[in-house]
Amino acid sequence: MAFAQSAARRPIEGAVATLGVSDRVAFLRRTYGLLGVSLIAFAAITGGLMRFAPQTSLKYSMWALGGWNWFIVLGLFMGVGYVAERLAHSETSRGVQLGGLGIAVVAQSMLLQPILWVLFLRFGDRAALRSGVLMSGQASSILMQAIVITLAIFVGLTLTVFLTKKDFSFLRGALAIGAFAALGVILASMLFEFSLGALFCGALILLMAGYILYQTSLVMSYFPPTAYVAAALMLFSTVATLFWYVLQLLMSLNRR
Repeated sequence: MAFAQSAARRPIEGAVATLGVSDRVAFLRRTYGLLGVSLIAFAAITGGLMRFAPQTSLKYSMWALGGWNWFIVLGLFMGVGYVAERLAHSETSRGVQLGGLGIAVVAQSMLLQPILWVLFLRFGDRAALRSGVLMSGQASSILMQAIVITLAIFVGLTLTVFLTKKDFSFLRGALAIGAFAALGVILASMLFEFSLGALFCGALILLMAGYILYQTSLVMSYFPPTAYVAAALMLFSTVATLFWYVLQLLMSLNRR
């Protein structure tokens, strides 16, 4: 999965914290407005692929989950994520930046396809599935719970930073260590074919919660006023990763 980018500890020249109140509010409005649009597009693309191209989505998902193919998927995802991040930070034009964000949204949608098919095939109503209805049975309940829990965590932690005005940038080192450790465990599980389970998903949810606190502090005080596309991409990647592990946790806790 994609882990968040880092930033310098010291506020950079022209950062949001040095702006007037109106400029600062405008930056935050643009950042979170673009994040909201990105999340809606993420849901629309993900759902659209499964609704209007189910066979293509299913075949891709079966291929992705077969053997060592998930290594290829993750490698491509990380490569595309790097390109998207570079574009979002580009000073060439706003269109290039938005293109980077769009690439990230599509990449996250593709990464989510396999786990959604596992959810629908394992927990969905068999008769409904044969009729082409994916959102059925226990699957729809688990999916909605994952969405609500993800948004509740994100909103709650964001409000914590905004209301307390506490700077969580000190978490940078611990989060980086946690991210590398998590990637190591993921790779080991793929190499030695063992299940990560609910405990690992819970740990990753806590890690993403830490990233939300850290990144919200960056958005409030460290990002330059013109970098709202990059800020939105950073937050979007973390929310999408958080949703992935919340969904995995709920599926582990509701095994059939």
